Amino acid sequence: KKDIPAVNFIIHEIHCRRNIEICPYCSDSIPKSEMKNHIESEHVQVTCKCRMKMESSLLKDHEASSCPLRPVLCQFCEIQLAFNKLQEHELYCGARTEPCGSCGRHVLLRELQEHPRVCG
Repeated sequence: KKDIPAVNFIIHEIHCRRNIEICPYCSDSIPKSEMKNHIESEHVQVTCKCRMKMESSLLKDHEASSCPLRPVLCQFCEIQLAFNKLQEHELYCGARTEPCGSCGRHVLLRELQEHPRVCG
């Protein structure tokens, strides 16, 4: 799958046929001696803690960006919790109040960023 000089083509092709295989899963060119390891490390099915099954090569991205159990921080109290619990927690947590340093009124945490615009 790479350009090579025409002069070397026959030797290159013989070398590739002997030493290289195309992965049946991802179509990458893999040395024959590493194919078993490639399949086991990249294409074996694993189960995430959320019980979703996927290829092992996709697990890291899944855990970082789309797993419902990935850890996230609450924007109000910065406690770490699972993503699928965040909305419910922030509804409760954002309803807590803190006194405004300027006007002294108790302001909902979820309205604290907007409050300075309307603060007397």
